[in-house]
Amino acid sequence: MVEDEEDTAKTLAKGLRQEFYAVDIAADGQAGIDKALSHLYDLLILDVRLPIKDGRVVCQELRQAGLQIPILMLTASSAVNDRIKGLDAGADDYLVKPFDIGELLARVRALLRRKPLLPDPTIRIDTLEINTRSRTVSRDGQAVRLTAKEYALLECLARDADTMLNRETISERVWDETYDPFSNLIEEYIKRLRKKIDFAGTKPLIRARRGEGYILTAKDFA
Repeated sequence: MVEDEEDTAKTLAKGLRQEFYAVDIAADGQAGIDKALSHLYDLLILDVRLPIKDGRVVCQELRQAGLQIPILMLTASSAVNDRIKGLDAGADDYLVKPFDIGELLARVRALLRRKPLLPDPTIRIDTLEINTRSRTVSRDGQAVRLTAKEYALLECLARDADTMLNRETISERVWDETYDPFSNLIEEYIKRLRKKIDFAGTKPLIRARRGEGYILTAKDFA
């Protein structure tokens, strides 16, 4: 999501995360471009009025760079010409502020049904398989039952496999809140996941580095 109004961004991100979507936020147009081109996203929610580069320019540059993910553009203007300009810039849909979070979620679902990012929605790491469409998990051929938060944490780690994620990033993406250094919530959920994912006879995938964070990887780790 590229939205410079902090309160709006937090409210929309919270609504999306409650539906188990992982959400990253960029506060200006250039940051939005950088994130969109360096990560694998399913959809982009893009405000029109942004610092540095406005939403239409962002949309045009991403399309010119070959990015084909669905783009939902947000605007405070209901003028038909503004909507036409946004669609001509490469947006797939347009939503005028103010809007109900339910409508946003419906638009998101419709766009994701129309153009799934990956023909195969399954993330595979060693013998771990995560179906991001059905939100089901298996390890070594065995189905793994996870709570909603356990699944959200696992998918968060899996989507950035082989990358160390700090606690601040995990807290923001999974719990939609600022990391509390005095809380052991993340550590407790990591322990639960390890029991379910890295059981006896399998290669450990969920690893930690003191002071840095957690990583999901099948590569050698020291």
